[in-house]
This record gives sequence, C-alpha cells and structure tokens, in this order.
Amino acid sequence: MTTSKFAAQLTAQIGEEFTAHQQYLAVAAHYEGMTLPQLAGCFYRQAAEERGHAMMMVQYLLDTDQPIRIPATAAPTCDFEGVVAPIELAVAQEKTVTDQINELTRIARDENDFAAEQFMHWFIKEQVEEVSKMQDLLAVARRSGDDLNDIETYVERDMGPGAADATAPRQAGQ
Repeated sequence: MTTSKFAAQLTAQIGEEFTAHQQYLAVAAHYEGMTLPQLAGCFYRQAAEERGHAMMMVQYLLDTDQPIRIPATAAPTCDFEGVVAPIELAVAQEKTVTDQINELTRIARDENDFAAEQFMHWFIKEQVEEVSKMQDLLAVARRSGDDLNDIETYVERDMGPGAADATAPRQAGQ
C-alpha cells in the first residue's frame, strides 16, 4: 500500500496532536497543583480536544485506506513559573499547529486531493478559534496580574465546555 504525501504528513500531524494533548495535560496538572480549578478544567478540556483531533485524523486515514502509524510523542514541558507562562506556551503551540494545518492543506491542494483539502477546512476554522481563545486568555492573565480570582472568573464565565460541533469530522473509535 502506497502512502500519499498528504497521508504521510497527516500521520506526522497525528503525533503533533497527541503531543499537544500531553502538553495540555501537563498544563492542567500545573494549575491543579496551584488550586486553580477553572484553569485546570480548561486545559483538561483542551487536552481532550487535541486527542479528539488526532482521532479525527486517524479516522480519515482509515476512511481513505491509508496505513495507520501512530507516531511517538515528545515529552511535555512540566515545570512552569506562575500562571502566565503555561498560557504563553499554549498560544505559541496553537500558532505552530496553525502553520502545520495550513501546510497540510497546501499539500492536499498541490496533490489535487480534493477530499483531503475539504477535510482540512474544518481544522483551519478550528485553529482560528483556538488561537483567538488562547490569546484572549493570555490577555486576561497578563491584565489580572496577581489576582487569580479574576482569571478563574473569566475562565468559568467565558471558557466553559461548549456544545459539540456537529460539523466536526468523526473520531476513530466513536
């Protein structure tokens, strides 16, 4: 079975999504250790979302009869100072993922793989939302300074669990 260039890059992206999952678990645990339950919950949800993205990509490979290889993940950063540093890391991570998603879309387009390009459109929309959400959280965290209650209130009010996206691709195993 031959693997297309898109499928090979999507396989690499599966590893990136699982790496993001692990990183967000580490961030959530950091906030849990600081007794910041709203921030911890936010990043636990983010971790689950990243895992879900990886599983959507696995399902796409299954649906298109491509080989499945789950890549190894890099160890996450686990030691942080304060509240702002983990959010800065999350913003940088989401911007990197945006670049990766854009590159995957370019590869699909270059290969005239219209199904792959259509699959990637949902992830493009998702990344706009993810970057915006993390940048907003970073702005609130920086503005709040040492007032952790302000940050917790913002997260509880504006970053709670949302409704499931009915347009999202199906995840493997569901």
